[in-house]
Amino acid sequence: MESGATTIDAGEVERFSRMASEWWSPTGKFKPLHKFNPVRLSYIRQTVVEHFGLEGRSAKPFEGLRFLDIGCGGGLLSEPMARLGATVVGADASETNIEVAKIHAAQSGVEVDYRATTAEALAEAGESFDVVLNMEVVEHVADVDLYMKACAAMVRPGGLMFVATINRTMKAYGLAIIGAEHVLRWLPRGTHQYERLVRPSEIDAALQGTGLGVSRRSGVSYNPLADEWRLSRDMDVNYMVVAERPKG
Repeated sequence: MESGATTIDAGEVERFSRMASEWWSPTGKFKPLHKFNPVRLSYIRQTVVEHFGLEGRSAKPFEGLRFLDIGCGGGLLSEPMARLGATVVGADASETNIEVAKIHAAQSGVEVDYRATTAEALAEAGESFDVVLNMEVVEHVADVDLYMKACAAMVRPGGLMFVATINRTMKAYGLAIIGAEHVLRWLPRGTHQYERLVRPSEIDAALQGTGLGVSRRSGVSYNPLADEWRLSRDMDVNYMVVAERPKG
């Protein structure tokens, strides 16, 4: 990895920092993430339990596993992972986000190692994890290939990386940008830029040479009648992929 190279987009960091105080408000600017969280949590739990052969009925099935939640924001994924027994490092380029996350974790009695740092800094420090959660981040970084390679480098042999993002399609432009930001106002305008959305093929390309291979793919679609997000075969808008590193 090129020394001094960065994946950080200062404008994106500043924008999310300004909204940091609202991370844990289910009716605030991050309401869509709160709605989205149940399907993410269920997918992560089921996949990790199956992959590592864990006891799914246990209250803390992830005990003994080390997780990285990169781009953790206020900790909406970090805290549930810790409650499931994982040792969790939550990393975000925004110091404001990290301070909000630390305060909420302390109030909730949940132990998470929160750090204001970057994927490339963690990789260069030799950090390694059984599971890397790379959720709704890749569309906000300055260099997708560098970022993905830094994240992949931290996945231990036999480990997993989850990637969730938005596809770069006209359907996604209509629903995730025009619909969600301009019409329904679920998200602040400018949260996503169409040209920065990432196609599944680009995730595959960025993982070339890292030793990780994509093993699962799933779309995530909103059901307006049930007012909930569900796994789907339609990857045209929101989607999640899982990449694995062989045991050796």
